Amino acid sequence: MNRIPTAPLLLGLAGLIPFVWGALTYLSDPLAQWGLSNLGSRFIGPYVQLFYGSVILSFMSGVLWGFATKASGTQAAIGYALSVIPALWAFFMTGGGPVTAGLNLMFGFAGLLILDFAFSRWRLTPAWWMNLRVLLTTIVLACLAVGVFL
Repeated sequence: MNRIPTAPLLLGLAGLIPFVWGALTYLSDPLAQWGLSNLGSRFIGPYVQLFYGSVILSFMSGVLWGFATKASGTQAAIGYALSVIPALWAFFMTGGGPVTAGLNLMFGFAGLLILDFAFSRWRLTPAWWMNLRVLLTTIVLACLAVGVFL
């Protein structure tokens, strides 16, 4: 059964809030002004997306590391090595201004989805994992695209 359990689904959707909020404040000047006045400049537009996106890529490295613990031998070693890529990507590739950083985050999240697929193919993830990851990644990429392409 590939139905996403309620708790991971709700937590995953809640984790999209900074991405969606960033896109909305990029698209709506009144919303951006409200956010600036009430939350500060770091919590609007692409800035909240970039900072939070870096955090989430690092978090996902930890998730993949956890999946790697289910493997053994060479597969485990490969899993551990692959699991650190998203955090390293976030660390090295999110500088250079909001457009470059946003584009690099998009590549990072797309790459993460490929890693999710590999771990899923190795049967290290729950059966519903890819359903959740495709949903969340699609929304993240759409939100980041607002700051990169508009």
